[in-house]
Amino acid sequence: MENDVPYGTCVLTITPITFNECHMINVDLLRQICKIPGAPGFEQRIREFVIEQARPLVDELKIDAMGNVLAIKKGKGDKRVMVAAHMDEIGFIVTHIDEDGFVRFHTLGGFDPKTLTSQRVIVHGKEDLLGVMGCKPIHLMKPEERNKQLPINEYYVDLGMPREEVLKVVSVGDPITRERGLIEMGHCVNSKSLDNRVSVFILLETLRELKDKEVPYDIYGVFTVQEEVGLRGAMSSAHHIDPDFGFGLDVTIAFDVPGAQSHEKVTKLGDGAAIKVMDGTSISDYRMVQYMKDVAERHSIPWQPEVLPAGGTDTAGVQRSGKKGAIAGAISIPLRNMHQTIEMAHKQDVRHCIDLLTRCLQELDQNDWSFGKQGGSSSAGQDIYEIL
Repeated sequence: MENDVPYGTCVLTITPITFNECHMINVDLLRQICKIPGAPGFEQRIREFVIEQARPLVDELKIDAMGNVLAIKKGKGDKRVMVAAHMDEIGFIVTHIDEDGFVRFHTLGGFDPKTLTSQRVIVHGKEDLLGVMGCKPIHLMKPEERNKQLPINEYYVDLGMPREEVLKVVSVGDPITRERGLIEMGHCVNSKSLDNRVSVFILLETLRELKDKEVPYDIYGVFTVQEEVGLRGAMSSAHHIDPDFGFGLDVTIAFDVPGAQSHEKVTKLGDGAAIKVMDGTSISDYRMVQYMKDVAERHSIPWQPEVLPAGGTDTAGVQRSGKKGAIAGAISIPLRNMHQTIEMAHKQDVRHCIDLLTRCLQELDQNDWSFGKQGGSSSAGQDIYEIL
């Protein structure tokens, strides 16, 4: 794997994108999306890349006050569909620089501390500086310390330079992200921040698929901010858009590994797009769940159900932050090693998520959305608020 990050600094290099058809997806584009930094609240660089990619694919593009990117494709009808994929990645923020130049930090999003030891990170100050996570060596630990997990506050970032040099570049409040490039392994991709850059990729590719096609309703492809710290961007944008229909687009647990019992797996890599039934913050509308299943079956798109007992996604914000609420569900991408140094997704699952989302957006007006039914077809324009 080519490494264009010199030791001690990080230089973001954008390389020409090529498409390898045998992989079914544009891996080079996904690699770029995963590489660009964007901790919660610091999504500037990934936002600029998304804007560059999305602008030629849609009729209108807006950036709201929080920094969400709204890519809008006009449809025939008067209803609105919101698709949310968050741009931010889990990261850290500088809280202190000690007398020896070591950086202390606070987390932005959820981390498993045991995955941090000796991992390279990038501190985004006046310049990008490469650093390494450190903690107390096992050789110096007491027996009781070896048997417990170190808390986050015992880790630090070593930049390999004295305090006076660090202070010229780094300040309290600067963001920190992980340094780990995307590689292909077998039928899978392996990278930092597939949560949720793979969904950013899927939404861009879906908009590309729909570019010259007619859709029934206005599509708001929203690349949201600050999901990892509380679904904040999705809630704000959904309140503004007030969608009739909503799709969350995020990863989900694939615990399909040695030692896992069948009921613990949630999803399995390679078994297709996951249709969310529920997670820790939302219960998908049963009408939307059935609709997505019907669409998948109609077009022979492999799918699997997702019931996630804990955790949540932008689906919750999309579903209930509009003025009237939305008929909402989610398409999830099965992911191993979530919120760890590297994460893994199956390329065919990614392709199937693009296909399912594209078809769902094209056929929304062909479904009967009235209450009391779990699927079926009706003519366009069904009043989804008739029960009120």
